[in-house]
Amino acid sequence: QVQLLQSGGGLVQPGGSLRLSCAASGSIFEVNVMAWYRQTPRKERELVASIGTSTSHNPTYADFVKGRFTISRDNTKDMVYLQMNSLKPEDTAVYYCNADIAEQNAKDKYVEYWGQGTLVTVSS
Repeated sequence: QVQLLQSGGGLVQPGGSLRLSCAASGSIFEVNVMAWYRQTPRKERELVASIGTSTSHNPTYADFVKGRFTISRDNTKDMVYLQMNSLKPEDTAVYYCNADIAEQNAKDKYVEYWGQGTLVTVSS
């Protein structure tokens, strides 16, 4: 059984930084695109950043986090990270890790998995 386990998050003051981590585990053959989403009670879940598997990793970012957040991954550990700097109150949300993963028993089929979510609160 494949799962994504998140860590990090919490309460931070405006202008502060936090780092989120997400580890994929289980019978994994390959992890394709990994991403972070966020959701608030007033908005649908929205894409924050994503990263591919190529050497350059070609990360993409939502306009509202460009220049402040950095997504990275460690393919040797099947992990993805989100470094969040210059945090603003409007960044307050539940953040979710997302990944497309092929399992050992279905190597040609990628399935979308979600982490359990972690609350990030930006407040003074």
